[in-house]
Amino acid sequence: MLKQICFFRKRPDMTMDEFMDYYENQHSQLAKKMGAKPAIPNAVRYVRRYLVPERNPVTGEIHDPGYDCIMEIWWNSREDFERSQAIISDPERLPITKADEEKLFASHENPVCTCIEYDSPMGPNGEVPRVDLRYED
Repeated sequence: MLKQICFFRKRPDMTMDEFMDYYENQHSQLAKKMGAKPAIPNAVRYVRRYLVPERNPVTGEIHDPGYDCIMEIWWNSREDFERSQAIISDPERLPITKADEEKLFASHENPVCTCIEYDSPMGPNGEVPRVDLRYED
């Protein structure tokens, strides 16, 4: 399993509510609206995590994390991830994606990373957690 993480900053003229509404109801649906079936081929999971800065318990200060949203997509393999990146950067599709991103993000200079994860034992008997994905009807 491979996880892609992207970091996004909203346009400065948008409220967080406007940003979330546009991302959820427009941008996250863009590929589907362009006729892609499925919207993100070979993706296992697609999640947006909107950041709400909280008070640092050590300093008592609230710090700007530098981003408003962390987007995550899970892939079964590196190959599935690479195929998706090629689809997104296709010269015929790219202008549509860029035009929509200009309505949402502060810039196109958004970090894209893959992630290596380690789980710590958190169970009552020291077990490592296990998460099962279930798709609702």
